[in-house]
Amino acid sequence: MRAGFERWSSKLGFYLAAVGAAVGLGSIWRFPYLTGTNGGSAFVFVFILACLAIATPLLVAEFIIGRRSRRNPSEAAGEVAASFGRSRGWNVIGILGTAATFFIMSYYTVIAGWVLAYTWTLVSGELTSLPRGAVERHFQEFLSNPLRVGAWHLAFVVLVGSISARGVNRGIELANKIRAPGLLILLLILDAYALATGDVSRGLAFAFAPDFGKLSAGVVLAAIGQAFFATGVGMAMMLAYGAYVPRGASLVRAALVISGSIVLVSVLAALMIFPLVYRYHLNPAQGAELVFSVLPIAFSEMPGGRVVGTLFFLLLVLAALTPSLAGIEPMVAWLAQRRGLSRSKSAFVAAAAVWVLGIGSVLSFNAWAHWHPFSGIARMRNMTVFDVLDFVSSNVMLPVGALLTCILIGWRLPSSLADIEMPEETLGTRRVVLFLLRYVCPLGLVAVLVTAYA
Repeated sequence: MRAGFERWSSKLGFYLAAVGAAVGLGSIWRFPYLTGTNGGSAFVFVFILACLAIATPLLVAEFIIGRRSRRNPSEAAGEVAASFGRSRGWNVIGILGTAATFFIMSYYTVIAGWVLAYTWTLVSGELTSLPRGAVERHFQEFLSNPLRVGAWHLAFVVLVGSISARGVNRGIELANKIRAPGLLILLLILDAYALATGDVSRGLAFAFAPDFGKLSAGVVLAAIGQAFFATGVGMAMMLAYGAYVPRGASLVRAALVISGSIVLVSVLAALMIFPLVYRYHLNPAQGAELVFSVLPIAFSEMPGGRVVGTLFFLLLVLAALTPSLAGIEPMVAWLAQRRGLSRSKSAFVAAAAVWVLGIGSVLSFNAWAHWHPFSGIARMRNMTVFDVLDFVSSNVMLPVGALLTCILIGWRLPSSLADIEMPEETLGTRRVVLFLLRYVCPLGLVAVLVTAYA
């Protein structure tokens, strides 16, 4: 057992933590607006296939590396490679993942700050008392105030750092045990409300009625990208969590639980949002503003909208919390193991670093909205700091790191590694995982990389 490394208290604790790391704003905020802008049901169909055939085997590979090495993510892949006579240079997998996650958390926590702010505006009744036009302007007015946005960002980061400082069992695991049932209960309540009061036939037809005529290369690639984003593949989170996994826990089952949970929550989010969107004659293809500009209009006009809106944004707070805990864990693990800091100091240093970098994203929507730091590069000419962080992490670092994971586990290391690390699985299951890692996953990842530079 590596010094300084804790363990999940049980298999259930591990499964809840892994699901909590993955099921977040990507499923409840990002999935609905991507569904709305990418053909509805066609996007949903490809997304489900991508979660099962691409994201799931990659999650298994990351769990294998984490549990086999018992190291922090920046050293995990190199440790495993060296044990089979390969170069420690494979540490680039964890280094890329840790850096990408650091970038992602810097703007993810900013968006989570927006969620906190909107939760308060619904609780106070400020938002539901406004007419439709004022509700639409409210979000832009909020973003234009850097002090207000920054204060809510800081509040969320402090919350994440405080929970992480309590450790794996008393902090992360406990938070997931509270969050998992809470999120599901809130989601089911809101689903029941939407199905009882919304335009169910049009909403469900848009999201789920088969319409393969809308399939296109763009829809397929958007769905694959969402599968990566939603599951956290390549972010080093599962490398970190895998290091805490006890022997005897099924890695394939854990990966399937994660993918299945993401699909379930994403579908439930669509069931909740689209009937309300059509009931109040809103635009389902509104994009990223769907949650912050479009749905609040519905909350302001529906009976009991203050309560329903508060429950919705409380749901988003819960959705943002545990993925953020997982997102800073690679940095926390590295600081604790390599720098010798205590768990609490590591957590607050990591949280502080995320907050400092996040200031760039806060200012991207106001004071720095017209500053494009890489205007000399054609592909990034019109990107703000927020856009740059998102593009570099999501379209470069994550797919490259995931592709290297496929090469390492699928091609460079012996297949006996899968037999050693997955004794709970049948031989057929192990062979299917390796096949997907060798052939199917690389094709999806290469497609994402080519599209990013096309």
